[in-house]
Amino acid sequence: MSADFHFLRPQVLWALLPTVALYVLLSRRSDPRRRWGRMIAPHLLDHLTVRPGGGWRIRPIHQVTAVATLASVAAAGPTWEREVSPFAEDTAPLVIALDLSQSMDAIDVQPTRLERAKQKVRDLLALRPGARTALIAYAGSAHTVLPMSTDVTMFETFLDGLSTSIMPAPGKDPVAALSLADSILARDSVPGSILYITDGIGADRVDAFVEHEARSPDAVLVLAIGTSEGGPIRTGANEFATNEAGGRIVATLDRDGLDALTASTSAFVAGSTVDARDVERLQRRIQSNLRQVQQDDPTARWKDAGYYLMIPIVLLALLWFRKGWTVRWSAVALVLALAGCSGAGSESEVRFLNLWLTPDQQGRRLYEAGRYEAAAARFADPAWRAVAHYRAGAYSEAIDAWALADTPDGAFGTGNALARLGDYPAAVDAYDRALAARPGWREAEENRDYVRSLIPPPPEEDPDLPEAAPPPTFEADSVDFGNEEQRGERGEVPQELLSDEQLAEIWLRRLQTSPSEFLRRRFLIEQARRTGDEGAR
Repeated sequence: MSADFHFLRPQVLWALLPTVALYVLLSRRSDPRRRWGRMIAPHLLDHLTVRPGGGWRIRPIHQVTAVATLASVAAAGPTWEREVSPFAEDTAPLVIALDLSQSMDAIDVQPTRLERAKQKVRDLLALRPGARTALIAYAGSAHTVLPMSTDVTMFETFLDGLSTSIMPAPGKDPVAALSLADSILARDSVPGSILYITDGIGADRVDAFVEHEARSPDAVLVLAIGTSEGGPIRTGANEFATNEAGGRIVATLDRDGLDALTASTSAFVAGSTVDARDVERLQRRIQSNLRQVQQDDPTARWKDAGYYLMIPIVLLALLWFRKGWTVRWSAVALVLALAGCSGAGSESEVRFLNLWLTPDQQGRRLYEAGRYEAAAARFADPAWRAVAHYRAGAYSEAIDAWALADTPDGAFGTGNALARLGDYPAAVDAYDRALAARPGWREAEENRDYVRSLIPPPPEEDPDLPEAAPPPTFEADSVDFGNEEQRGERGEVPQELLSDEQLAEIWLRRLQTSPSEFLRRRFLIEQARRTGDEGAR
């Protein structure tokens, strides 16, 4: 904070010079020795001067100087943090990397480490309503369970199907999960976080996390599941993993690897708790990482903190109504203010606020409180009024307001509102206008490309086909579909003409097994492809 502190309008601080000069001048004039020293002999002046008792007192000149000083500093615009853009995401994207190695079946945490980890995922999703979250499962290999999604029901479906037996490769490879999480977050323009829910990272894997921290703004967090005492690994009903000698294998929490990770990186490691305190800490950390990255954005505006100084200025101004501190016009202003605020309800509140805050300042206070409709009614700036309408879901009103702000941001916001209304071609045109005014704007390019992909292609017309004849004006005597034997043969669409997403959707519809079996087969196919590609290289 101290390194970023500066003034937005430092030239206003020159107003402090006349303030200091006025204080010195009035202080000299109030000293009776200076006023009468040339007229009365010094040995007589001491006996003729009446000194007030009680020592030093606060006088009106002190109050006026304090108010003038604070007003000059406030007008100079002190600031130390940046203002987050209203188009920025409210919630940080998150990739959850869930450890499905065999040690997660240990029962030192009831019922097992894996079941406790699943519950923590559910608790975390409950704290992130509407937030984009992806889920990765990893053991000796890493696989995407769900891409970025806000659908909690999908997570619930696939969480129930996760078990250590569905993983195609044994082991524990958190680096593979880190690489996969990076590829998911790379498609997002907002910095995110990667949360490992595991019983260990491995001290030999820390170097990969050090390298990741040096090149990526995405934060790494770890929720450690397990105990130092450890527990046997359950393999079935009343069955546990054993070693060659027939003794039970006890899996312990890898504290050495976790300590090495925290010592070498800024990764946040939290231990699991019985209640939701652990996931609450993680959610606060995820959000703080997003705010920190947004604060480091050099394109963001600095937040003017001078408004906060209005509070002590007003409190000091109230002292002017003390008896003997005669600033008569202050009492008149108070009477007029009370008369202007007479009435009831919101109208009197607005009249009172108009005395102290501009319409845009009032709108900003309402906007930050989440009262977007009320904020839109108070904003005078069309750009901010459009943003408030957009946040309130009034997209048509937002478009009308942005039409008054001929700026790249206005065109970008218009494109977002048109896309929300389903007018995709018009939204693409708006994004094109924004990019013409600000070339290379990544967010506008990404939104335009995404919205353009939603526009259905026009139907193709065959020029060789004759024009369709007008429909008959009479009804047929009978309808005959022809001989069944003369019907054409049933055909199939070649799979190479379908994309991976279309194939997966068809497969999922045809699959009559559980989500666990579906994930097991999909992970096995993905691992076979990777192994084949590595063998070919």
